[in-house]
Amino acid sequence: MATTLVNTDFHFPGQTAVYHGKVRDVYTINDDLLVMVATDRISAFDVILPKGIPYKGQALNQIAASFLDATADIVPNWKIAVPDPMVTVGYRCEGLRLEMIIRGYLAGSAWRDYKNGMREICGVKLPEGMVENQAFPEPIITPTTKADAGHDENISREEAIAQGIVTEEQFDTMAAYTRALFKRGSEMAAEKGLILVDTKYEFGLREGKVILIDEIHTPDSSRYFYAEGYEERLAKGEPQRQLSKEFVREWLMANGFMGKEGQQVPEMTDAFCEEVSERYIELYEHITGKKFEKAPEAHLEDRIAKNVLDCLTNLK
Repeated sequence: MATTLVNTDFHFPGQTAVYHGKVRDVYTINDDLLVMVATDRISAFDVILPKGIPYKGQALNQIAASFLDATADIVPNWKIAVPDPMVTVGYRCEGLRLEMIIRGYLAGSAWRDYKNGMREICGVKLPEGMVENQAFPEPIITPTTKADAGHDENISREEAIAQGIVTEEQFDTMAAYTRALFKRGSEMAAEKGLILVDTKYEFGLREGKVILIDEIHTPDSSRYFYAEGYEERLAKGEPQRQLSKEFVREWLMANGFMGKEGQQVPEMTDAFCEEVSERYIELYEHITGKKFEKAPEAHLEDRIAKNVLDCLTNLK
């Protein structure tokens, strides 16, 4: 199996902090810039799985970079440069502790809750009589709190404002950006024969202004269906063909794991990891329309360190 990058320990000039997230390692430079390394770690049910996925970090980083560029005309974002296939360098922002999830279709956790009788998510009332993977009358925003560890929690607009997580103006700005981004992402997906089912966005403050941060429209943050055959499968109640991380969650659930206490992560064979890698590459090629060029896997850390150093030197 190809080499994977699952842990990093870089020491860049001017480095003032480092944050190891579920799948990304973020290095702060001079309290003004961020070096975001997309590792090959994979998480599900808020648990980091024990093996890395070859080329996952590269695929995610390059998809996110292309969508940040493609939406910069409607929403300001943090990106400055992509010095390495697995790295984006951008502006450091004060992160807003809210993830803006937008859903165009009843799928995933929303469907699981709906099936169990829930008819309201994050203060949004849902119609009766819906079926799995059916489109909502219009996309709904279902925010969650951003947890440093453990599970993110659903929250309504009113609760987020009342708890002081964001101001009313900040929430409404984020919601407007979220709808505009989802519209653009849906249009771009449709051009490639895909349906953008749901996704999440993160925002931060820079000089008092709300800007888009982190990744967007990747299979880690989004769910895609193939448009071809969607209506037929919906009518028959059949599962949709999809490009997302949901199949990893389904594999885990089928093997008795949902991230609950006492549950054991099933063995991830090399063959399974390769299959997941192929899914990520497939999505990259499908959504970007470009051939995925596998970056050299030898000496990953050295390559990244050199490319980042060159970038930071040029930004001075």
